Amino acid sequence: MSALNHKKIDKALFISPIVNMEKLIADMMMWANVTENELESKKEINTGFGETLSWEYLCYVRRNRVKWSVPTYILYGGKDNLTSKETVTEFANKIGAKLTVKEDGEHWFHTDEQMKFLDRWIMDSINN
Repeated sequence: MSALNHKKIDKALFISPIVNMEKLIADMMMWANVTENELESKKEINTGFGETLSWEYLCYVRRNRVKWSVPTYILYGGKDNLTSKETVTEFANKIGAKLTVKEDGEHWFHTDEQMKFLDRWIMDSINN
């Protein structure tokens, strides 16, 4: 979203978006039992779940808040393990997006049933 802030976009469709990167980084720090002071001191910390936490990136995220005013449709999986329903709902309300929740969906839509739902959602969103 940051890269598209100044582009002319008629409509956006987001599938499982990360709408609050600072919160996700804070959550990952908590999962990895890493404090902000520790991250600042070490600059980068590898986690046990395959992600590298970066002080520089956290600072970048804080300096570059997302500003979004494009008509937006969001598809969210109710079992998303990266973004909470509360976080995505707050973002959707803030920008006036139409939020669709697939309660048994995950962050990555991948099962046949999820993909059929995704295909229908895309077509419905495009035609709105």
